[in-house]
Amino acid sequence: MDRTTALVLTLCGYAVALLVLAVVAQRRTSTQSDFLLGGRRFGPFLAAISASASSSSVWTLLGVSGFAYANGLLALWLFPACVGGFCLNWFLVAPRIRRLSLADGSLTAIQFLVGRQRGHGFALPRVVAVAIVAVSLTCYVAAQFRGAGKSFAASFDGLDETAAILIGAAIVLLYTVVGGLWAVSLTDTVQGSLMAIAAIALPVTALVAVGGPTALADGIARVDAAGWTSAFHTHEGWAAALAVLTLLGIGLGYPGQPHVVNFFMAIRGESELRRARVIALGWATCVYAGMILLGLCGRVLHTDAIADQETIFFVLADERLSPVAAGLMLAAVLSAIMSTADSQLLVVGAAFAHDLPRDGAANGVRNSRLVVAGVAVVAVLLALAVEESLFKSVLFAWTALGAAFGPLLLVTLWRGRVGPRRSLCAMLVGFALAVSAYAIPSTRASAAERVLPFVAAFACLLVPIRSRARP
Repeated sequence: MDRTTALVLTLCGYAVALLVLAVVAQRRTSTQSDFLLGGRRFGPFLAAISASASSSSVWTLLGVSGFAYANGLLALWLFPACVGGFCLNWFLVAPRIRRLSLADGSLTAIQFLVGRQRGHGFALPRVVAVAIVAVSLTCYVAAQFRGAGKSFAASFDGLDETAAILIGAAIVLLYTVVGGLWAVSLTDTVQGSLMAIAAIALPVTALVAVGGPTALADGIARVDAAGWTSAFHTHEGWAAALAVLTLLGIGLGYPGQPHVVNFFMAIRGESELRRARVIALGWATCVYAGMILLGLCGRVLHTDAIADQETIFFVLADERLSPVAAGLMLAAVLSAIMSTADSQLLVVGAAFAHDLPRDGAANGVRNSRLVVAGVAVVAVLLALAVEESLFKSVLFAWTALGAAFGPLLLVTLWRGRVGPRRSLCAMLVGFALAVSAYAIPSTRASAAERVLPFVAAFACLLVPIRSRARP
């Protein structure tokens, strides 16, 4: 069996398996609660792996390994940033939001933050929240679809990237629309497991090819690239501190991701949550450590820089693995794409069909499905039109969501409901600062983009507001 045939057969079998899971999930999806939260019946393994896979997009496999390949030991800071973000979510956010959202009947993160609040002034925060979710997650999904195109183009010579994007989007859309969160969680569990296998198998294979840990250390020392062998790259003093803070700031975005928070709300009980926490943290440790190791090994094995650093994953898979195993690695990348895109599409659909109505009433499963389909079409168009690296485009959407909703969620969980003016101010300030910093080349991918918006939004929620004196 030649390489192309093995890849095609592996991917076709994988796609069929996902669609079968969607059909199975459809039988358990009849109400809005089933479609959006799986009836709050998730066990520990299902919740842990699906939440982990949803929070770890194609950026995790291609972006992190590519960043390590290009920047060397500076990438080590990504590990505490991302695993620390997992800890923040599973230890602080998950227990409280599961309990409080169950008590007030919230079915989405937006509904929990502003959707259940009644009275004068609450309509605008809800509209703004929906708009932020729509813009950020549509860009995020578009980045996932671009990842699908890059994956196929790197694996199949001559395959049109447009066709690859359309195929990947069609598969994700079909099982998301059919089965809702049940389909998303079942497929994400398969996809997350495959991601973990890839994050262990391929880096270990690359490390063996290098010659082991000692040979890797020697090889790193011999890499002739400015700053590659330093954990601070070429930075010194305050510049080094800011570079580290910028990478650690990625972890601040975790609480503000509504497509991840939904899985915490769907967990069945406290005991299931505690077991899910252990599984999720183990998963994150394997995946992020593995991708950093893969990038470092890749640079030692390929001292001449590859034109597109984010393809080092495919380069090593093709060189070091059999065609069938390489096909599984490609399936793992597609898993990272699908497991994030599906839950994000579901959240955007819920935002328009469930969270947007002024009276808080749900418009039903049918409307959610229609919105999901519409957003997928827009995301495909963006993926075809916009050229941007996965690392940059994904982190932009991640940071914008984290700054808009993370501080508001944390304050709500610990201090109770936030009034409409403060909610609106925090969301707008966090989102606007993140977008502005990304738009300015000198502040893009800096602490001004990753940390400042989050801190400013927190300040909006905690600084006292003087009420205007009345005559």
